[in-house]
Amino acid sequence: ISFIFLFFCICLKGANSYGQLGLGHKEDVLLPQSLKDFSWKHQNIKSIAGGGGHSAVITGAGELFVCGQNKEGQLGLNHTEDVLCFTSCTALSSVCVIQVACGWDFTIILTGNGQVLSCGSNSFGQLGVPQTSGGCLIPQKIESLTEKVVNVAAGLRHALAATESGMVFQWGTGMASRANRASQGKMIPSFLTAKEPCKVAGLEDAKVKKVTASSYHSVSLTDEGELCVWGSNKHGQLVSKETFLVEPQKIDAHFFLGEKIGAVWSGWTHVVAQTETGRVFTWGRADYGQLGRSAVVHDGQRQEVQRSSEQQLEQLSNVPVSVPCLAGASQVREKFVLFSALEFLIFAQVKMLRMI
Repeated sequence: ISFIFLFFCICLKGANSYGQLGLGHKEDVLLPQSLKDFSWKHQNIKSIAGGGGHSAVITGAGELFVCGQNKEGQLGLNHTEDVLCFTSCTALSSVCVIQVACGWDFTIILTGNGQVLSCGSNSFGQLGVPQTSGGCLIPQKIESLTEKVVNVAAGLRHALAATESGMVFQWGTGMASRANRASQGKMIPSFLTAKEPCKVAGLEDAKVKKVTASSYHSVSLTDEGELCVWGSNKHGQLVSKETFLVEPQKIDAHFFLGEKIGAVWSGWTHVVAQTETGRVFTWGRADYGQLGRSAVVHDGQRQEVQRSSEQQLEQLSNVPVSVPCLAGASQVREKFVLFSALEFLIFAQVKMLRMI
């Protein structure tokens, strides 16, 4: 799925097998179409998120609208029928929603008072609540998150939350099997196997303000403008020689020309970061045009990359490289064309969380 919205206008294109574009049908859309029939008319759009086959919109008033695949109850509408048009999540009608993250078949919701709710499949503990039979059809509070949460993220079958004090919690066992294989029998951190929120070890000295997740990796952004990554490195998305990082590892600032990171997003197997000066860097899998650039290091950056030769960068499958056409880009804001996911403008093959 690809989204782009200009003020009150939303345009959509891409895969639509479950009606996740909200256009009232299940036909794939090759060219952007304006979403004309929607329930939030005369309301500003704050953000949009996409999952394996479902989508979510938050209005400026904090109302949540959902559509698409609903087999596991991931839309939170108290039924399991697919929904072809954006529909209000009435279970949250009295709640102000400030962020929504869509996983493969589940949804994580952050409210204005810092509480986290979840709905959908819990087969891998990705809802962060005690195990239940079948999916959760209505958003329910994750009781074990007692501190106020400021940011959430959802991957394939795991989720993350950053608290007001800067701690990070992870739950869902989606990364566990790969972690076990990479560890070759050694014990892995408990947060990789937890089915309820578990503090991520290795971030004790950092204050995290944002988290993002993908298929099998996670990223955190600290208030010092540093990135820490963990999980699968199959496509070089963690900038490491290891195939899997069981604990967070900081990405050296040299990769970003010494600049602090202001924002970060994860695709399925790649990462996008924007520095505080507006420079945009991409790295990870590139065979579908996800990076918006060539997969090699440009001459202008080669010197900076070589400064970290002690890390044997020549053996890495990928390193962060700036996207030339976005040099000097202004701060990313969700209400403008260059919105929070960046994919529509930069990447050739974008299906939000369905990216290969």
